[in-house]
Amino acid sequence: MSGILNNKTEDKAKQAPGSGATGIARGAAATIGNTVGSVTDTAGEIAGSAGRGVGSTIESATGDYGKPIGDGIANIGTGVEGATQEVGKGIKNAGQGKSLS
Repeated sequence: MSGILNNKTEDKAKQAPGSGATGIARGAAATIGNTVGSVTDTAGEIAGSAGRGVGSTIESATGDYGKPIGDGIANIGTGVEGATQEVGKGIKNAGQGKSLS
């Protein structure tokens, strides 16, 4: 009778990969990874913009005397932004099960 209804126990064991609890866990990890990665990216962009803004303000207020300091602060902001983008990318990739490369 089970052959007629095609509900053999062997067929139930051959579920698609990523189905059930494993699929839910992977989906949750991807969602969390993308969310945290995006928040990290945004924080880095804010820090980078703020650093460049402060650097530009110092340079404008002090002229040529403050240019090296303004440039240095702007470069720090850009460096923080780049670093946080890489961290965010790594978090997103980890959430999607990708390797670090």
